[in-house]
Amino acid sequence: MRFNHLPPNTDDVVSQHQAVRREIRRLAHALNELLPNTRETSMVFSRLEEASYWAHASIARYGYVHTLSA
Repeated sequence: MRFNHLPPNTDDVVSQHQAVRREIRRLAHALNELLPNTRETSMVFSRLEEASYWAHASIARYGYVHTLSA
């Protein structure tokens, strides 16, 4: 499963990928306004890109939403 291409197979999966992109983009824009232009900020965006990758991998591999309980 790790090295297979897993195309979205339902509209729900496509919607989940779109929601992740939307929220990552929203957070990136907010952080870009708040943080100075430093090496640390560059690392923040690298980790945000990594978080996006893993979020999409999770959706592609398992395809459903996990809800967190408070």
